Amino acid sequence: MKKFFIGLLGFFTVYAAQAQKQPYQYVKPIIGTAKMGHTFPGATVPFGAVQLSPDTDTLAYEVNGKYNKDMYKYCAGYQYKDKTIVGFSHTHFSGTGHSDLGDFLIMPTTGKLQLNPGTADKPENGYRSAFSHDNEVVEANYYKVKLDDHNITAELTTSPRVGFHQYTFPKSDEAHIVLDLMSGIYNYKDKNVWTFVRVVNDSLITGYRQTSGWARTRTVYFAMTFSKPFKSYGQKNYDDKQVYGGFWRKFDQTKNFPEMAGKNIRTYFDFSTEEGEKVKIKFALSSVSQKNALENLRTEIPGWDFEKVKKDGQQAWNKELSKIAINTLNEDDKVNFYTAMYHTFINPTTYNDVNGEYKGLDQDTHKAEGFTNYTTFSLWDTYRALHPLFNIIQPKRNGDMVASMMAHYDQSTLKMLPIWSHYANENWCMSGYHSVSVVADAILKGTYTGDAEAALQACINTANHRSYEGIGEYIDKGYISAASNGTSVSNTLEYAYDDWCIAQLAKKLNKTATYNEFMKRSANWKNVYDAQSNFMRPRLADGSFKKDFDVLSTHGQGFIEGNAWNYSLYVPHSPEEMIALRGGKDRFATHLDSLFTMHLPDEFFADTEDITREGIIGNYVHGNEPAHHAAYLYNYTNTPWKTQERVRMILKKMYLPTADGLGGNDDCGQMSAWYIFSSLGFYPMAPGSLNYELGSPAIVNATLNLENGKTFKVTTKNQSNKNVYVDKVLINGKVIDRKYITHDEITAGGEIQFIMAAKPRKK
Repeated sequence: MKKFFIGLLGFFTVYAAQAQKQPYQYVKPIIGTAKMGHTFPGATVPFGAVQLSPDTDTLAYEVNGKYNKDMYKYCAGYQYKDKTIVGFSHTHFSGTGHSDLGDFLIMPTTGKLQLNPGTADKPENGYRSAFSHDNEVVEANYYKVKLDDHNITAELTTSPRVGFHQYTFPKSDEAHIVLDLMSGIYNYKDKNVWTFVRVVNDSLITGYRQTSGWARTRTVYFAMTFSKPFKSYGQKNYDDKQVYGGFWRKFDQTKNFPEMAGKNIRTYFDFSTEEGEKVKIKFALSSVSQKNALENLRTEIPGWDFEKVKKDGQQAWNKELSKIAINTLNEDDKVNFYTAMYHTFINPTTYNDVNGEYKGLDQDTHKAEGFTNYTTFSLWDTYRALHPLFNIIQPKRNGDMVASMMAHYDQSTLKMLPIWSHYANENWCMSGYHSVSVVADAILKGTYTGDAEAALQACINTANHRSYEGIGEYIDKGYISAASNGTSVSNTLEYAYDDWCIAQLAKKLNKTATYNEFMKRSANWKNVYDAQSNFMRPRLADGSFKKDFDVLSTHGQGFIEGNAWNYSLYVPHSPEEMIALRGGKDRFATHLDSLFTMHLPDEFFADTEDITREGIIGNYVHGNEPAHHAAYLYNYTNTPWKTQERVRMILKKMYLPTADGLGGNDDCGQMSAWYIFSSLGFYPMAPGSLNYELGSPAIVNATLNLENGKTFKVTTKNQSNKNVYVDKVLINGKVIDRKYITHDEITAGGEIQFIMAAKPRKK
């Protein structure tokens, strides 16, 4: 396998042995947006439990008792502009707007032992090291960097549950491996609840770390083994204020003592090394036990062949990325497409051990029987396009993800499906109950084959949980009042869509009463529509609309991560009715035009940390998800050709093959899934529907290699950067007179052909 490396971080090229037969040539993982670095650049396999990656600073979550705004940049632990690396930790989120994790940071050093990480401006005062992007290499399942201050070359690769480190040392009698059990992402005092380390022998360590953060009860066990024995070891315990420590004071626990425990400890392991000697570490994770972590380690990586593990992981990426083979107008489009595929196959993450066991939401041990258990469900984002994409190209995995959601529901004392969950915890982030969209869509499209009746009941129970986020008031009044909830309008709109999904599932299962009930609820979006302003608007408990109302502001107006302009378009399940209510097709098309062309003053996103000017086109905020379907709404007006025009514009402006090439957080793959669908020429505007809105494909041609053994081809004629309009669409050689394609048409195999043109077909 040949590799070609270029200097910018996160850019890698993987050429297969027979490159001409591969559907792609290379992938360049984009690290973040113009001001943020929210996608980790390290090593992982598709959907792996381990994301082994460098962390570049140790900022505190709070400063003087207040939230540290600079912390937001480190959601994934890495900032491209930073000049130092603190170490390499094993768990990271990819592209989220909030964070956690960063477990078990390892740093190799030489010289005098230092257990403090130091600071970015004075790295010599700690174990961190300066580095240069010129000495940095990122490939699929591989990361390499030169740690300048220690003259050590660090290399990382992974299996699903094990991180594999390879450190090339200089000659030294003072070589160290630091294992920092205090370090984490979004760190603050008392986030660490407890840590434990057990030295089994001179090359094997086990232990665990318990934290209380975004996930308030999270325990991760580990097993760590070295390729050569260490000559000594020790710890520093930073629990200075611990009132009582029992009679452990009888021992000197600081050096060569095999049991270490405390809230905040850093450990070290000493070696003597020859010039160019490689010290390797295998580090396995488990949510269940140290024993399971060790079993994961010995099962997945029994030997010490670093190159084999790296190659196996890259072959796994080749297999997954080969699910869609494309040809494009230029290399940048191909880079963007496969970068997007790479991002979409990072999350959700595998969450069970090799024996099937995992820690559940009830904090007990469970076993995944007949499915792989997954975690990291950023559902407010990913229900829109990521899970619908999986229904086409990852149906088995998506079925397992729904099974994981059902397991979550079964283990929940509240009997609710997940909202935003990770590591056996519900963190309740964002709004809506969008797991019902994922569940319903998967059953309707045949990718979840479990108990559909039980799944429907889980959806109903979730939607009827009156004490959660205004649901009781929503059921009673048909809307949520402004005084009772700060995101009253967006919650009402999102619940209405989710209720429509439940109705579609009920219809499939012939549950007429349930269908009628939730179809009625799905019309609740009308209750927050203000005809006078022509926007969705907060209502008071007495039914009147809130008087002080700013349609551009994202603060205090009843919306989450969006303003009235964007959220007033959020009726994906009933666009015709929404357009009619807002003045008809022509008036609505003019309104959409204004969305994309108006100028949004800086003051309206000055305090929005997750969106910058680069993520906005006019007032259309692509960098946040609520309006991701907006460009496709032109299909319901008399100017459907504007969907084609807008989609191609968004593809070019919001996705670039650079280190800061995303217009917003990737949000566990949602931004990237939008790119994949839109590049192929269709998009799931309302998951739960079997239809995909047609747009304008950006590829020359594509082949979707489906799990059922069939292929679905997307071809174009007269494709160019100027020919963004669609003159005609053919499915299996027959011209169609509609603006959508169905799920069955895709999964049955066949071909859709777009005849492209430089001018729109307006009739």
